[in-house]
Amino acid sequence: GAGAPVDRTEVEAAAARAVEDGKSAAEAAAEVVGRSGDRWSAVYSAREYEGLERALNGSYIGVGLSARRAAGGRTEIDSVRPGSPADRAGLRSGDLLRSIDGTPVDGRPVTEVVARLRGDTTAWPGPGTPVRIGIERAGSSWERTLYRERLTTESVTAERLAGAGAAGAAAVRIKVGSFTRGSGEQVRAAAAEALPGEGILLDLRGNSGGLVDEAVTAASAFLDGGLVATYDVHGSQRALEARTGGATALPLVVLVDGGTMSAAELLAGALQDRGRAVVVGSRTFGKGSVQMPSRLADGSVAELTVGHYRTPAGRVVDGRGIAPDLLVRGDAEERARTVLSGLGGGS
Repeated sequence: GAGAPVDRTEVEAAAARAVEDGKSAAEAAAEVVGRSGDRWSAVYSAREYEGLERALNGSYIGVGLSARRAAGGRTEIDSVRPGSPADRAGLRSGDLLRSIDGTPVDGRPVTEVVARLRGDTTAWPGPGTPVRIGIERAGSSWERTLYRERLTTESVTAERLAGAGAAGAAAVRIKVGSFTRGSGEQVRAAAAEALPGEGILLDLRGNSGGLVDEAVTAASAFLDGGLVATYDVHGSQRALEARTGGATALPLVVLVDGGTMSAAELLAGALQDRGRAVVVGSRTFGKGSVQMPSRLADGSVAELTVGHYRTPAGRVVDGRGIAPDLLVRGDAEERARTVLSGLGGGS
């Protein structure tokens, strides 16, 4: 789990003292947070926090490519968003990213590479600003100047899976990449598309969490009211409740893995505890702490842990994760569809 929750007053006092001494409030606050050993509390500059907020609103400024670490500390393009500046420049998945604005990126953390692409390190990272990137493909290298745009993230996608083969179940697969603003309603809308006799495959694999309220709205798609989670803030208990009127009769299987985190774990745990879904896959990550933001003297923001979540049955998620009902090592999706057909999803 995490270390002891960080004392907010101590962080704010350290930041205020730093400003008086002409030093960085963010650095002083980060030092206090670092000493606490709480891995989920963090300090962001005003600009970094603005970027986080934008991402939770489902939009970001960038060139439309995601990166991953490749062999030998190199950075490879993971995916290119259709219609984005990167797509128009002919970049594609598997290309090696060699440099950004003349700075080599080999051996750099992927998070830093992404921050540079988005312009988080420049004075004005807005739409229309240029970024020069060096690319290598099949032994050839070249450079391209791309211009950043405001792009939106598609956090919820839904598709109909035809019933076929041994797996059998006709289903609507709803993939939720993260809980950004509006994603809960998108899950409800996608669930409403299921036809009589179909089931729902709710894919939360690799979902790093996001806004807990959105996960509660998503839970409301499948529950008729009742408890989704409880949490404590500075020792006082609060409850998160589903709305009434969800589709309680639809067969439902939830897919999870070690990358299912935070708000996504709460959703999986709630549907499991309430006997509403069969959870299939591998044990989830185990982030069940509550952070709340605090604006510091220089405009930077400290997000500090104030409490922990529990599932409806009172299970602690933090440091433990959610154990699936059916542990699957191989093709979890195929197993999930088999389970779904056993629940009466599909014909």
